[in-house]
Formats: sequence, structure tokens, C-alpha cells
Amino acid sequence: MLIIDSKDCENIDKALKKYKKKYEKSRTLNQLRDRQSFTKPSVRRRVEVLKAIYKQQILSGKVEL
Repeated sequence: MLIIDSKDCENIDKALKKYKKKYEKSRTLNQLRDRQSFTKPSVRRRVEVLKAIYKQQILSGKVEL
């Protein structure tokens, strides 16, 4: 549950902006999307390894963006 401390004189737009930032940082939406479908642990690991290999290739200069 997200709690936003707002002052009495604070504008509602600023409070909404704070809420949206806090919501985005908490990654609630990503967790909900991940829970919609089950992925096997082996598939999840394979995807992580492929991402790590890709990042390593970018850093070494083998792959250009």
C-alpha cells in the first residue's frame, strides 16, 4: 500500500505526481504482469543468461545498437 504525505496547502497535481512516481518505483505493475502467466524457472534462467550475454557483447563492442 502506497502512502503519500501531503501538506494542506499542497496542490492535488503535485500529490498525484508524487503518487505516480512512488507507484512506478515500487514496480507494482510489473509484478502484476509477471503473475498473470507462469514461466518455468528454466525458461526464466535462460532468458536471464541471454540478456547477460547480450549486455556483455555490447560492452565489448561486438554488437552495435
